Amino acid sequence: MSWMDEAMKDLQPWIGRVRTVEDDIGLMAVRRAAGTFNLDPAAFQRGTELPPHWFGLFFAETVRQDQIGPDGHPNKGVVLPPIPMPRRMGAGRRVKIMGNLRAGEPAVKKAEVANIVPKTGRSGDIFVLTMRHTIEQHGKTIAVDEFDAIYRPAVPPGQKTTATVAQPARTDHAWKERTDLTNALNFRYSAITWNAHRIHYDGDYTRSEEGYPALVSNGGLSMHLMVDAALKHAKGRLAGCSARLVHPLWIGDFIEVRGEAQNGGALKIWAADKNGVLCGEMDLEFAA
Repeated sequence: MSWMDEAMKDLQPWIGRVRTVEDDIGLMAVRRAAGTFNLDPAAFQRGTELPPHWFGLFFAETVRQDQIGPDGHPNKGVVLPPIPMPRRMGAGRRVKIMGNLRAGEPAVKKAEVANIVPKTGRSGDIFVLTMRHTIEQHGKTIAVDEFDAIYRPAVPPGQKTTATVAQPARTDHAWKERTDLTNALNFRYSAITWNAHRIHYDGDYTRSEEGYPALVSNGGLSMHLMVDAALKHAKGRLAGCSARLVHPLWIGDFIEVRGEAQNGGALKIWAADKNGVLCGEMDLEFAA
């Protein structure tokens, strides 16, 4: 039996656990989010229907400071399973959207540990954690958000992290939208989502401990900007999406979201960095 099989004995009981997080979708929090994404904060009042993907900006886990680990994430076992790997990064995501949150009205997130899978591949041993978040407001399901996080070993101090293989992004797009990934934008997004992961603001830690060449732009921010761009060019109601992040983006660079022309209810988009490297892909579904 491998060490990963042994670890799964402790991790298996976590699968199926559900943690409930309440949020009042506070008006000032909504307005701060609006300002962050260049919308008029004053346009949002109590009861205002929010953009369909904004459920990801709320329901942050309010973990005590003494429960925060050295990387800025909550200690293992506080919120997420105690997976015995020190580094965690987001990967894939699958979302179904049934409605829109309303500002200033109570809602809940039910966070379920959907699965934990040990894998061995090109870059060594990893664990893949799948979480399923069900968002409800006034007793109705607003969205179901299932996403994967990859846990990997730490790199030796001073060495570079195992790099993903860079692939060129497609250039046959019908439209594109560019956003500069500034320190201020990344900070504001991390503050809204209560994300204290040090790779997003602590350059010395990022380079020496995690082996990245620069501060890492938040993956959740990338996905949010991708949907923002798509909504500018799409018709219909956003009903869902699936996404995959394939290469990091660095703070100080930019993200260029590119997309095809909408085909019925389907829209395919992707993101490139300043060098034209593919960073993420997304398939969106729209209802009439």
